[in-house]
Amino acid sequence: MLELKVWSDYACFTRPENKAERVTYDVMTPSAARGVLEAVFWKPEFSWQVREIVVLREVRRFSILRNEVNSRASERAASTWAKSGGGFYAEEDRAQRHALVLRDVEYIIRAEMILKPHTTDPLAKYTEMFQRRAEKGQAFHQPYLGNREFTAFFSPPDGHETPANIVRQLGGEYAEQKGELSLGRMLFDLDFKTVKRGRLKYRQHDAKGVRWVAGQATPRFFDAVITDGGTLRVPRELYERQGVS
Repeated sequence: MLELKVWSDYACFTRPENKAERVTYDVMTPSAARGVLEAVFWKPEFSWQVREIVVLREVRRFSILRNEVNSRASERAASTWAKSGGGFYAEEDRAQRHALVLRDVEYIIRAEMILKPHTTDPLAKYTEMFQRRAEKGQAFHQPYLGNREFTAFFSPPDGHETPANIVRQLGGEYAEQKGELSLGRMLFDLDFKTVKRGRLKYRQHDAKGVRWVAGQATPRFFDAVITDGGTLRVPRELYERQGVS
C-alpha cells in the first residue's frame, strides 16, 4: 500500500446535486484522490485504486463569492473565432455565485498501483519511481483539491499523523458510540466507456498504444462511511465493477 500526505488552504469537492452553486462534500472523494496521485505520477502501464482516505484535520467550512461565467467552452466557437475573428468576453457573460468550501484540509491517501495486462516491467519499478517523486516534491502538474485555484501540496507521511475525530465532530456522541458516520451517497469516479458517436472525446491508452476515441462518462456513486474517527474506506468491489454500466 502506497501513502501520500496532501494538504491545502482550501478545497471544494463539489456535490453533484447542487448544480448552480458549489457545495462541497465534507471529505475528499476517491476521484479527487486519484487525480492527486496521477498529478504526482502516472504511466499507461498501471492504474491507481484508492483504498483509504484519512482525514487529519477537523472539517472547517466557509462561504465565498466568486466570479464565474455562464457559458461552457466550445470547440466550434473557438474555431469560428480563429477563422473570422471575434472572441469570448467574460465581462458580458459573468455571474457571481456562492461556494461552500473547506478550509485548512489535510489528508493521507492510501492506494495501490494495479498493473495493466500489456505491462512488462515489474510493479516495484513504478512504486519506487512514485516514492522518489513524492520525496522530491516532483509532479507532472501541480495537484489541486477540487478546483484548480485550490493548489495542493504533498509529501510522504512522517509516521506521526493521527486521524481527526470527525465522527464525533459531525455526528456527535451517538455516532461516536456507534463507531461510524454515514456521509450518504458520494461520487466514486467517472466510468469512461467507448461509444460510437459519443459526445466525449478522450485519449485511450492500452496495448495498441495511444489513440483518440469517442465515448461517454457515467458518474458512479457509493455509500460513504467514516470509521476509526476519520478514515474513509473505498470498497474494492467498486473497481471490480468499473467499466460495466
